[in-house]
Amino acid sequence: MLSVAVAGDVPAPDLAVFAAEEAIKRSGHEPAEFAGLFHSPVHFQGPEGWSAAHYILDRTLGTPVGAVEIRQGCLGMLTSMRPAAGLLMAAPEQPAYLLTAADNFGTPIVDRWRAATHYLPADGGSSVVLSRRSGFARLPAVGSVSNPAAEILHRGGEPLFPPGITVGRRLDIEARARYWQEQWAQGVLPPTIHLGDLVTEAANRTLAEARLASSDIARVATSGVVWTHVKHGVLEPLGFDESQSTWEFTRRLGHAGGTDQIAGLEYLLEEGAVGPGDHVLMVSVTVGMEVGCAVVEITDTP
Repeated sequence: MLSVAVAGDVPAPDLAVFAAEEAIKRSGHEPAEFAGLFHSPVHFQGPEGWSAAHYILDRTLGTPVGAVEIRQGCLGMLTSMRPAAGLLMAAPEQPAYLLTAADNFGTPIVDRWRAATHYLPADGGSSVVLSRRSGFARLPAVGSVSNPAAEILHRGGEPLFPPGITVGRRLDIEARARYWQEQWAQGVLPPTIHLGDLVTEAANRTLAEARLASSDIARVATSGVVWTHVKHGVLEPLGFDESQSTWEFTRRLGHAGGTDQIAGLEYLLEEGAVGPGDHVLMVSVTVGMEVGCAVVEITDTP
């Protein structure tokens, strides 16, 4: 990792608003043409018992449509594409949905530099307009595969109640990993999984739905985690190399929750790394454990 994006005291929902304003402008859609909004955060967004999704809706579309929060960790943005696409297909009179993701991890409960060894939490916001009418790209397929038996790996020895945040417990991913190392030393075996297997299954299903093979994929947009996880967890199992990834971008961004893949796609477009006729595979991994993929076909130069 070379750098990490830090937003200072800019609230996460405002990062989503900044991204959404740009996405709406680029889409050419009027606010009245949107049927709803899906917001995907990872970290806390503001006051407890408050809706960041409606805050974003009020400051972007300003219309009385539904605003829903989808909390699925780093996979939230890709997951929100599924209900949005399904609703658009089911109701032809609904032209578009606005999707956002945003996080600011610079809070007292997160030590950005020590919370985890395989990523640095980054701040950022992203937005997608998913529309029935043609744009610069198509979304032929999106899907996911989970292994719920692995949820305990991300829980460690922490109690479920009261929730850690309510008693001032800081985020410490490494403490949870150490817990399972100690359990293993005492003969208690944790669930055994291989990330590459989940990634391969999720990618194969999504590619099959899009009627594509891995050889049809020009670039892969991944999460902004350390290189060993990108290489051994995603690229090698799928048969891709570093030159086909967004590593040169994400190693300068860090891991910005559900924003990495969308920011990576924009990077590929701005750099001219992909163009009309190319397919991009977006891959995201979240706690649970679940792997999601989306195929994007570039149809025009935005």
